[in-house]
Amino acid sequence: MSNKTEQGKFMLKAYSPKEIRNMYGVSANVFNRWTESFKDEIGELKGRYYTVSQVKIIIDKLGAPGIVEL
Repeated sequence: MSNKTEQGKFMLKAYSPKEIRNMYGVSANVFNRWTESFKDEIGELKGRYYTVSQVKIIIDKLGAPGIVEL
């Protein structure tokens, strides 16, 4: 199952850190550098996954993976 819908849009749901990094196509080190300035806003993982609210913060800050805005 893909993390994107049939129409190519990002599906907002709980994701593991690895799933999010894979969607952006970056390593753990790169992702950590990207999110360093708003780590406090994201908060701690809930179990092994970021909650939908946490994923929304990441997407709001970094943009949706695979979607280019002109």
